[in-house]
Amino acid sequence: MKKMLITLLAVPMLMMGCSSNEPEVDTNEEPIDVSDLEVKVEILTPTEVKVGEPVELAAHVTQNNENVEDADEVKFEVWESGLRDHGTMITGEHVGDGVYKAEYTFDHDGVYYMYAHTTARGLHVMPKQQIVAGEPDMDKVIPEEDTSKEDTEQMQHDHSQHGHGDSHGSNH
Repeated sequence: MKKMLITLLAVPMLMMGCSSNEPEVDTNEEPIDVSDLEVKVEILTPTEVKVGEPVELAAHVTQNNENVEDADEVKFEVWESGLRDHGTMITGEHVGDGVYKAEYTFDHDGVYYMYAHTTARGLHVMPKQQIVAGEPDMDKVIPEEDTSKEDTEQMQHDHSQHGHGDSHGSNH
């Protein structure tokens, strides 16, 4: 009888010891779609422009289909094909509705490239666009090297040193 009483008391005590003290997690919530967290940048600058006239460099920044009005930085990097080391960096100004703009004048015919370097909400994205100014002699255009992989690796390396890891969106 005594053994039976001890067993009856011991079994519930053992069962309590096996239970978790952690609060229950509600698994009925919908999972977060990581793509909703991604900062997206749409370049609004025309791909063909006139020489000697101011051109509006523009980018529309969104996250989860909503305008980003508080980007940390939007800079437009413009360079002539094959001459990236001689490029120009122009800071974009927020004009509303998630749009950031700057002005640039192409001074001669050529094929150019532009990155819209955008840092917003802990992410850095840098979409690239080709811009043809005037009527360049395509035989004289210096071919552009494909540096997108190097740029991405450098970007991740630079940001990982600042504690951001490799969780960056990138649109190339």
